[in-house]
Amino acid sequence: MDKTQWETIGRLVEWLDKESPVTGEQAKTMRVLKIGEEFGEVAEALHGALGANPRKGRSHTWTDVEKELTDVIVTAMVALATIAPDPQRVFQERLDALADRVMPEPQG
Repeated sequence: MDKTQWETIGRLVEWLDKESPVTGEQAKTMRVLKIGEEFGEVAEALHGALGANPRKGRSHTWTDVEKELTDVIVTAMVALATIAPDPQRVFQERLDALADRVMPEPQG
């Protein structure tokens, strides 16, 4: 992630803070829960791309799945930026920790 992406996320959080009827802890909760809603849309698009639902057939494309996955990522970033004073640092530290756990430093 680069700084401009986090700046965009910050603008989205500011907009939500201004426009949303919910505030405080309730806003934090709703933004985290929104991730689940977006995940459901990914699942629906994936089923459609695979034609896994015989009643609906191939109702989506892999491009639809990509878009919905991006919505999940953005929604999670907005939630993180809502609850963390420095979301970019939190994200980078966690990404590094996860990568280190599965890809240890080469020895030599």
